Amino acid sequence: MITRRLRLRRASEFEQVRRRGRTVSSRLVLVSVMPNGLAQNRYGFAVGRRVGKAVRRNRVKRWLREAVRRMHPYLQQGYDVVFVARGALADESVTYHEVAAAVQSLLRQAGLWEEGDQEGNGGS
Repeated sequence: MITRRLRLRRASEFEQVRRRGRTVSSRLVLVSVMPNGLAQNRYGFAVGRRVGKAVRRNRVKRWLREAVRRMHPYLQQGYDVVFVARGALADESVTYHEVAAAVQSLLRQAGLWEEGDQEGNGGS
């Protein structure tokens, strides 16, 4: 579980990471990354109404948190990371495994993946 102390919670924190951080995106998820000067990563999750009604949005948030929880040990520390769900996640045929694969790919592109681990446990 990603504990509360490891989460970005304020709108100003999200905005700062989105404005100043490096952004990579896929069809399903957009990820912004910014160094935070701390010993650990902090994560924020944004899932808007484009993704669907509350049940779908909550499911997508759980999927994102679970993917990050599984990948956390393989990531470089000291960054604020914001995940933004894209409208393509409204499609009910999208699965957790597709979301986890997208998250892993984006974290690699952002340079957060520790190079020593080639496999990871990206939710497969």
